[in-house]
Amino acid sequence: MGDMAEMTSRTFVCATEAETMELGRRIGRNLSSGSLVSLTGPLGAGKTVIAKGIAQAMNITEAVVSPTFTLVQEYEGDMDLHHLDLYRINGAEDFEGIGGEELLYEKGVTLIEWSEKIAELLPSHTIFIAISINDTQERLIEVKGMNL
Repeated sequence: MGDMAEMTSRTFVCATEAETMELGRRIGRNLSSGSLVSLTGPLGAGKTVIAKGIAQAMNITEAVVSPTFTLVQEYEGDMDLHHLDLYRINGAEDFEGIGGEELLYEKGVTLIEWSEKIAELLPSHTIFIAISINDTQERLIEVKGMNL
């Protein structure tokens, strides 16, 4: 049962940004040093809102912004938070070319938006958070690989 238990999947429905933020805080409280979190979903789905909630749970006071142009943003809190946005990366080769692979094994928490672009590089302990939007604009947030 080992692998199956680790890949527990649970879907949360968030009707508001505040609910999405609260789910982020809940996820953040359950992360430990070495956690790698994959955040996927369409533009505007709320990936950065989840990231802000996680940062709040880690007592990070600095404003969390999506690092679309800088690629990686570092924050200090109870643990360091490494926030990556791979929107502008073309794939695993690109990522490896900038030395990105070592970021997958950092101490603290590493959060990766648009991680589907480097899916083959993600280690087995990755926590997957997939956001979709239903027709009433609620966020359906599937959390895989952690118990909440």
